[in-house]
Amino acid sequence: MSVSLPLAELLQQQADWLAPARSRLLRRVAIAHRRTILDLGAGYGAVTAELVRRSSGQVIACDWALGALRTHRQDIAAAQRVCSDARHLPFTAATFDLVFCQCVLLWVPNLARVVAEIRRVLQPGGAFIALEPDYGGMIEYPPAIATRDLWLAALQRAGAQPYIGRMLPGLLATQGFTVRVDLLPELHPPADARFALLRGLPLTRQERTRLQRIERYDAALSADWSRIAHLPFLLITGTC
Repeated sequence: MSVSLPLAELLQQQADWLAPARSRLLRRVAIAHRRTILDLGAGYGAVTAELVRRSSGQVIACDWALGALRTHRQDIAAAQRVCSDARHLPFTAATFDLVFCQCVLLWVPNLARVVAEIRRVLQPGGAFIALEPDYGGMIEYPPAIATRDLWLAALQRAGAQPYIGRMLPGLLATQGFTVRVDLLPELHPPADARFALLRGLPLTRQERTRLQRIERYDAALSADWSRIAHLPFLLITGTC
């Protein structure tokens, strides 16, 4: 990986924001009846506790960042933790009946290889859930607060794939998944945390100066709907 994980509190804020959409997807795949679940790219465990609570079986939290796995909270001690590269999962074929990931595939190199690995470790009748952004479709207003080109440049510089949302459904289909794609149904007033995540990426000096100007302008605007900053999220379900 080219960059370190964002701060745990930022990842938790992101997980909380996506909670309603995630809950709908988990209900759709009957999470309560799933027996073997892989939390792929679990990081600090922002969603692992929810998977443990809502399922009826074993949850395995998998991530490349060993330090993040070691800091998992006590309330997810029931989950087994495995440090691994998503391109080479250390599990036999047809191990899981549910694989879950959130804002993970954005960061993995060789996405086609990872999708093939997910398909390999899923059982027949298993399900894959992914919540992934598409930075190419950002909606920002007024133009003075626009950061889309900063995100695209910094993410690509970090080795990430900012267009993951639009790419993933086709890759899943080529692996034999039956794919369903939803979008977040609501827009909300922008949160200041979006700047914290962007600051954690490899920006040039000129880009950092520009981001500082954007933040000052953004802070001077009134709250509510005087500004819009919307990052589209694709809510993807793939079944085998």
